[in-house]
Amino acid sequence: MLVIQVLIRFFCVENNEFLAKNGWKRLLRNVYKKRIINSYKKSWSHQSSSKWSKDNPARGQCGVTTLVVNDFLEGEIFKTWLDEGWHFYNVINGERMDFTKEQFSYLIDYQDIDSNRAEAFQDTNDDQYSYLKSQVNRILSKAES
Repeated sequence: MLVIQVLIRFFCVENNEFLAKNGWKRLLRNVYKKRIINSYKKSWSHQSSSKWSKDNPARGQCGVTTLVVNDFLEGEIFKTWLDEGWHFYNVINGERMDFTKEQFSYLIDYQDIDSNRAEAFQDTNDDQYSYLKSQVNRILSKAES
């Protein structure tokens, strides 16, 4: 897992001219983004959010997913007010990455309000956070083997 994190941080550096010129940065970021998305989707369950359902597995996963993404890829945490309440997501290297937007049946009009881990954690609890982080670690580690 550490190897992947180091590589991603290296390839996501904005000032890496060689990678920027050759398009490798975007390619590797997209590959890793797909791996991250797949690991979350496989990990989401009633254990990571009490709002989870088979019909809408992303429902209620925004806070916990945002925190675990922040653990892996750092970046910033943002929020947007929706009818359902606050919706949390990540911004990494200036790119909005909302891993749980499919829980909504409408397009989100993002307000991009600065947030933080403490606010996002109000949307989850220790058990849900620990569960999701351990499951994502397990899936990503298995993929490395």
